[in-house]
Amino acid sequence: MKNNIILIGFMGVGKGTIARAYAKAYGVYNIDTDDLIESKTNKEVKKIFERYGEEFFRNLEQETAKWIEANVKSTLISCGGGFYKVNNLKKLGTVVLLDASFEWIHKRLKNAKNSKAKLAKRPLFQKEKEAKKLYNERVEIYRQVADVIVDVEKLSTKEILEQIHKIADTKK
Repeated sequence: MKNNIILIGFMGVGKGTIARAYAKAYGVYNIDTDDLIESKTNKEVKKIFERYGEEFFRNLEQETAKWIEANVKSTLISCGGGFYKVNNLKKLGTVVLLDASFEWIHKRLKNAKNSKAKLAKRPLFQKEKEAKKLYNERVEIYRQVADVIVDVEKLSTKEILEQIHKIADTKK
């Protein structure tokens, strides 16, 4: 049994933030798929998109998913917004969707202390109209592939962590 928790959701919903907080609170390892890709390629995600395009990046995500499947267990894994497309997602662990409206996510990013950096890091969020269109295309698919949905809009970070911990406990 892998015992991994896979956090999916739209870019900017807080997957990385929640993963880091969870790891600190419960003493588990966490990894981020975008960080793994950046480490492997020695390039920022934004630069990969600019130079090689989205299809190339999605292939890197699939390679990363295969590596996770073969090598990672008992870990919290935060994923890039499009990672849900990998063909072995369900083999990686329990898929937890951090769910929120586009408006809430956009407000979260704009109000962050380092909002310029947060927005710049997300190449597909550069144009608000296009980002909203992408969100609308993905939101139902996220819900379909998730094993568990956590509505982050109505919960504190502590409550989100507690919900994820309950999920993790049932998988032991």
